[in-house]
Amino acid sequence: MNKKNEIDERIRSFLNAHTNLTLAVSENDSPYCANCFYSFAEKKNLLIFKSNLETTHIEIALRNHKVAGTIIPDKLDKTRIQGVQFTGEICHAKGDNLTTAKNSYYKKYPFAIAFAGELWTIELHSIKFTDNKLGFGKKLAWRKDGVHLSSEK
Repeated sequence: MNKKNEIDERIRSFLNAHTNLTLAVSENDSPYCANCFYSFAEKKNLLIFKSNLETTHIEIALRNHKVAGTIIPDKLDKTRIQGVQFTGEICHAKGDNLTTAKNSYYKKYPFAIAFAGELWTIELHSIKFTDNKLGFGKKLAWRKDGVHLSSEK
């Protein structure tokens, strides 16, 4: 990965520290959300989760690969607001990404091997990280294309 376009360490640390994302999909002006346990594959900027082909969010995502979502701390502290908003593209994990997905996801959730479902990846396109530890309302931004790479507003 190009160092210039590397995700800020504070964002990577946050993504690695938590377990649940809210995935937003949309089709024909009809939005739909689902919560999923996830892992983060830093070297490829992938969020990884497991889900069945028959779920509403996967059925929609197979027709519209562009997704968005949020991640908040597993234990919310209202005095120390933190959270991520992201956009990306969802894909059924296959090939090299399937190996990455298995290594990342099953390392974090070894019990998940026993459950039905397929591994999916979200290739991150943009991230906005809010962290009040940086100051009230401060945000860090990252985009895959490098535009507006990091800002603290």
